[in-house]
Parts: sequence; structure tokens; C-alpha cells
Amino acid sequence: MTKAIDAHVHVWTDDRKRYPRAAGEVQYQPDRFTPEDYFAHSKPSGIARTVLIQMSFYRFDNSYMLDTMRAYRGVFSGVGIVDSSSPHPDRTMRELAKHGVRGFRITPGASPKSWLDTPGMEAMWRCGAERNLAMCPLVGPDALPSIDRMCIRHPATPVVIDHMARIGATGEIRDADVRLLCGLSKHPKVAVKVSAFYALGRKTPPYADLAPLIRRVFEDFGPRRLMWASDCPFQVQKEHTIAASIALIREGLPFLSAEDKEWLLTRTAESIFFT
Repeated sequence: MTKAIDAHVHVWTDDRKRYPRAAGEVQYQPDRFTPEDYFAHSKPSGIARTVLIQMSFYRFDNSYMLDTMRAYRGVFSGVGIVDSSSPHPDRTMRELAKHGVRGFRITPGASPKSWLDTPGMEAMWRCGAERNLAMCPLVGPDALPSIDRMCIRHPATPVVIDHMARIGATGEIRDADVRLLCGLSKHPKVAVKVSAFYALGRKTPPYADLAPLIRRVFEDFGPRRLMWASDCPFQVQKEHTIAASIALIREGLPFLSAEDKEWLLTRTAESIFFT
């Protein structure tokens, strides 16, 4: 069994005194999902390393993620969140990079067309190019044209698109959306997370209905720019499991060679988040 890297996991604690949550943020269930809780799901599936994604309700306080990375050195890498509207978000990026953070989550909010047209975003993308730090957009297909424009302005900035741009989240996998995502393959520094199967298409294991979408993304990006991820703890609910998610890559996509699977399950994420 390939020792995999899970490229997208959230952790949080019920210790609200030490790690307070932002007022008004959505309070997700379960009330806690610590590294130890995650390991109970990940280790049986042969996952050796993991990329942590800063939890939204901690906002710009990356403390819990950083403390988790310190407690399990070599096991976790991190994708942080910084305030792009602050005077110097790039300075914060450089500081977090000293502690092993290798990417930064960015989201469009209510402005998928103009969200990247700010001085703060310009500074972040420049810093990403200079320090080889990935921009990690959590977006829907409507935000992909703005990412395309930013990649043209900043061709050296690594970009990792979360969850295949959430194509199929409505239940319908639209060809126009797939073309928008695959169009980003012309930018050599753009990679895609093949992930969050519980939330896409029919949303039912073994997720075979997602195979045509994954094949199209694979044909345009190639295996070296794709990485698998679970999106735990959201992947481990009701009938969904890490085992079912990773099985789609290991056993459910006959167009993947053994080497392709090695890239999707380990080497792509390793090259971006663990070097």
C-alpha cells in the first residue's frame, strides 16, 4: 500500500479558552476534530503525512494549526490564512513560512470577479512567487476566470485549486465548468486537488460518477499536477469514509497507471507542501 499524503484536512479543538473561535462564525460539528481523532481514520488507510488547512472559525489566528505541526514534526504541513486587507500580508506569509506553512487559503467571498484586484492580493501573489508559497483558492467555477488573469500576471506563483473548483457541488457536472478548470492547465504552476468526493456529483460512495470529471482533469493537467485529498472531517460522516475516498484513486480509475497513482497520492503534494 502506497504511503499516501492527504493534502486537505482541517483540525480543531474544543479548548475554546486557549484557542478562541471568531464570533459569528459557523460552528461546525463535531465540536472537536483533533489530530488524534483524524489518525483513527487516516492510519488504517495508509496515510503517512497530511496537509492541514487553517479552519475558518480561527480566521487569521493560525495558532492551533502551528501547534499541531510542532507537536507532530514531519507529519504535517500547513496552509494558513492571512488578512489580505492588512498593510503587509506578505510579511505575515514570510513569518508563517518559517514555521512550515507552505500555502495560503484565499476565497472570493461575494466578489468572484474582482476579489483578486486588490493591493493585498498582489502582494501575496508576488510573495508566493518569491518564496515558492502556494495560493490555495477555495472557489467555485465562477471565480476561475479571475484566477486565470492572476496567473497571467504572476506566472511564477504556485496555485493549488481546492476540490476541483467544487465542480458538481450542485449535483450537476457542467461541461462549461470543466472547460474553465481545465483551461488553467496552460499555466505550468497550477495544480488541482482531486478531493471532497462526498460533496460532488451524486455524493455517494464509491463515487464512480466522478471518474469522467477526474479523467478530463487528468488528461489536461497530468498526474504531476494533481493530488488526492480527503477534506476531513467532512469526508468522515454518514456513509462517507477516508477509505472510500482513497479507494477511488487506488482502485476505481483504470486509466491511472501505478506511477500516476504515486503522483496523485504522494509525490505531487510532497513537491508542493513538504519541500
